[in-house]
Amino acid sequence: MSTKKSTSNQKVEVRIAVLNVARELSFDCPLSGDEIRQALTTALASQTPLVLNDSRGGQVIVPADKIGFVEIGEQAERRVGFGTL
Repeated sequence: MSTKKSTSNQKVEVRIAVLNVARELSFDCPLSGDEIRQALTTALASQTPLVLNDSRGGQVIVPADKIGFVEIGEQAERRVGFGTL
């Protein structure tokens, strides 16, 4: 019996800066970092909106020409307890 969690339950934190908007969009996405990069590359190349689903079932849609930057976080498990890093 393995104690390793499946990667399908992992979430990647995504932050998107939209031009001329003061706040960034920040959400957890169930896709892998590579899948997010592929969606971003496709949207920028074809000048179509970037469409990503968040982990709560919603959608984030950003016009390709309004994307300032996209930061893709690492997949990480949450630590539990009072141990030191």
